[in-house]
Amino acid sequence: MSPTPRVIVIGDVMTDVIVIPEGPMVRGSDRRAQIQSRPGGSGANQAVWFGSMGTRVSFVARVGAKDKPHLEAYFKGFHVDPVLIADAEKPSGMLVTIIDPDGERSFLTDRGANLQLSHSDMPVWLLDDTRLVVVSGYSLFAEHPRGAVRWMAGEAKRRGIPVVVDAASVGFIEEVGPQNFLDWTAGFSTLFANADEAAALSGSTVLEEQFARLTGNYGRVVIKLGASGAAVGNAEGLRLSRPAPTVEVVDTTGAGDAFAAGFLSAELRGEPLEASLLAGIEAGSAAVTQIGGQPA
Repeated sequence: MSPTPRVIVIGDVMTDVIVIPEGPMVRGSDRRAQIQSRPGGSGANQAVWFGSMGTRVSFVARVGAKDKPHLEAYFKGFHVDPVLIADAEKPSGMLVTIIDPDGERSFLTDRGANLQLSHSDMPVWLLDDTRLVVVSGYSLFAEHPRGAVRWMAGEAKRRGIPVVVDAASVGFIEEVGPQNFLDWTAGFSTLFANADEAAALSGSTVLEEQFARLTGNYGRVVIKLGASGAAVGNAEGLRLSRPAPTVEVVDTTGAGDAFAAGFLSAELRGEPLEASLLAGIEAGSAAVTQIGGQPA
């Protein structure tokens, strides 16, 4: 029996330092806070969620050399095949997340070794039994990783393997320019974006207009609407939308990564569109009830 086809996730590994202040920040003085440190990074989050859902997944990233052994062990614990490249010069990436009382987040980011991801790091040999390549948008916002990801995406598309991209960050999209992001990902099969990212990329806040404008670039667009659920559309417009359940929001970190993994895992199992969308919403809703961007 041949092995189950794999998903390849390409993205960042970060150490997330999560800060929950007791109240507003006091410039120049102190504020008590809960502070936790745990593995993170959008690509890493997606890979771990995939693995926790029983999807065969390989995760490609660049990390500080001293961190490689324990990170490999960590990912294997979540049934992820880690393809980690050791960087002898730069440390692993680090992200400080400050969480407001309503669960919204602000970030301070040092991407470290992630910025050195290169063409030679790409495990092209894994494409022989790969069914889907998933790219974190963070890998497109700097020259080195962008070149590597686009090369791997080209290899995948030549073999008929769909490539999915998660827009990842409205701030970085606006910094590099929405049209550049669209050009870099033209022909990808699916875009996952939240409402702000979809607005930045489409130039519209109207859902139907977002689908109409973005599906010229992608075969399908999935827009995450937070507490309002999510919607899927293509060149014909809105195909399906579903609300999210009401849950107590603790931390929204990684909710979009969980959503994408839930949606795509269900789809890879052969579930219809509605069941896949509901699986994504369920996973994203569960993610916001815990601290951090990965399964407990």
